[in-house]
Amino acid sequence: MNPPELLADFRRRHPNRTVSVGPVTWRYRTAGTGPALLLLHGMAGSGDIWFQQIDALAGERHLVAVTYPLVGSLADLRHGIDAVLTAEGIERFSVLGTSLGGYLAQYLLAREPDRIDRAIFANTFPPNDLIARSSKGLARSLGFLPNRLVSAFLRRNVERNLVPAGDGSELLGYLLHEQFSGADVKRTFLARYRCVVDPFDAPTPQAPVTIFDSDNDPLVAEPLRRLLRATYPDAPVRTFAGAGHFPYVNRPGAYTAAVRAALA
Repeated sequence: MNPPELLADFRRRHPNRTVSVGPVTWRYRTAGTGPALLLLHGMAGSGDIWFQQIDALAGERHLVAVTYPLVGSLADLRHGIDAVLTAEGIERFSVLGTSLGGYLAQYLLAREPDRIDRAIFANTFPPNDLIARSSKGLARSLGFLPNRLVSAFLRRNVERNLVPAGDGSELLGYLLHEQFSGADVKRTFLARYRCVVDPFDAPTPQAPVTIFDSDNDPLVAEPLRRLLRATYPDAPVRTFAGAGHFPYVNRPGAYTAAVRAALA
């Protein structure tokens, strides 16, 4: 099947569930039974961007993949995730977070260490001030642009940087172009950006932590990758050579095998 057919098939089999937190509606997809695994996507993504891992692991784990609504802080993300986990009857869980999701996973580990069995921080960064300093001008500029120009800017980055770094994956291009189209691209991007630069103190892990990264990640620069390793010096590192920022999309077999090993 081509990418649109793959996504349509997955979405039919795993329709969105919803839970409300005040006026905010959270959407998520779930599958499987067994120990719970929370899947947290990045700035460019939604819960179903994990569809290949969900299909592969559904026979082994209770998978919950959330989609972030328009909230602008890590605390708000945590409250929503707590509501989703409560709706699913989950008390303890492991967590796999990528990019923004990896940053959020660290925040959850800092705030709820007794609930988390294992954590994977993937293609991400620790608490830092480098991102806020280096991206302040870009974020301000995008705030002044209309939605259509923000969408065009992000889709151009997909074609010029993200897809080439990710094995030229047609599936990756389709997923990201879908994400960066529509009426809420600008608001979604800026809300998630505010979460990326929301500061907190890095946790001292009480659960086993594994780091995933790529040596050619176009969105997480080498200084941030080094800083992540220094922040969690006891964490084993799995590096995906030449896989870009989204190895779970363009290297699903190797990625899912690495997830199994990290959670074993």
